[in-house]
Amino acid sequence: MRVEHQLRAFEQALKSYDGNLPLHRFLPTYFKQNKQMGSSDRRWVTRHLYSFFRLGKALPQLSNEQRLSIADFLAHDTLSLIVEKNLPDFVAKIHAPFEEKLQFVKSQYPDFNLEDVYPPHSFLSSDVDKTAFYKSFFSQPNLFIRVPAENISTILTKLQNENIAVEQISETALSLPNGTKLETILEDGSYQVQDLSSQHTGSYFKPNKYDKWWDCCAASGGKTLLLHSLEAVVELLVTDLRESVLLNLDERFKHAGIRKYHKKELDLLKNNDQILHHYAFDGIILDAPCTGSGTWGRTPEMLTFFEERKISQFATIQKAIVQNVGKYLKPGKPLIYITCSAFSAENEDVIKHITETLPLTLESMEVIKGYQNNADTMFVARLIKTQD
Repeated sequence: MRVEHQLRAFEQALKSYDGNLPLHRFLPTYFKQNKQMGSSDRRWVTRHLYSFFRLGKALPQLSNEQRLSIADFLAHDTLSLIVEKNLPDFVAKIHAPFEEKLQFVKSQYPDFNLEDVYPPHSFLSSDVDKTAFYKSFFSQPNLFIRVPAENISTILTKLQNENIAVEQISETALSLPNGTKLETILEDGSYQVQDLSSQHTGSYFKPNKYDKWWDCCAASGGKTLLLHSLEAVVELLVTDLRESVLLNLDERFKHAGIRKYHKKELDLLKNNDQILHHYAFDGIILDAPCTGSGTWGRTPEMLTFFEERKISQFATIQKAIVQNVGKYLKPGKPLIYITCSAFSAENEDVIKHITETLPLTLESMEVIKGYQNNADTMFVARLIKTQD
């Protein structure tokens, strides 16, 4: 039977996965090692693994097959053979609204606790609506792109002509179904893939013409590109610990038309005075290393494999980086602190530590509630340097 074949393929893949790699990186390697799997097998294994991990650690007493059946029912409005086999009473409700499906699961499985979906729930920032947040993990966040306001109508028309379900969110943001292939439709440089919450952090930048800005954990340069879209005439320094991601940054900047910038490979946990002694910035963007706990809708395997000890480890790193970069900020100028974490220890607690120990005052901060828009949940704060 096909359903038994699908279950064996799921169990084999699940047994092979140890959580050391993100699931989206593990699967291509796994499929290359199992070349006997056809496109249908690969598609169903991918769906089943992602569905399974969206259940987090809820209903641990059930078998993997039972948990998969419940998770797949909650995560999809298209029927799978596994749901048909194991949950025949659920089939008629596959198209029901999520809230109705959730209540039906609770009626059939009284031990189901939504809180168990997100195991480290006690660490969440107080501003997070926990129930809405937990529910959001049963759907993959959308794909968001940022485009120049003057080009958005043209790009919107191009996407609509390709029968892509696109929605305009703001004067520069478009929402599309996750997995939409844009490379053959839109020109390189005409858009930037950037989560809606990440785009919102730009409202905290407030750059001025001829400012000198430092994106100190630049990665592939998304925040610098956002800064450049707000004010093109700024002097830029971009740094990161990893040379490989800075090479990717070069390519993105080229397509976006950014030609003049400085780039350095830096470890921000070390003293970099010898390299940066002559720098003084009008703005610093610190998109800090973090648990990524606001983005686990895209990586639901983290609901199972995340280790709580990492929260304090990242908080220690974040505080140390702020200590090392803040001294290069001019008085009266902003440091923008950003994480894609939903944990207070990495967000509000770090800001409290900063304002108590460094010459920085809090101007504003926000938990960006991505779960309200099928986007990532993030945190942003704008701090102002006082006189040393």
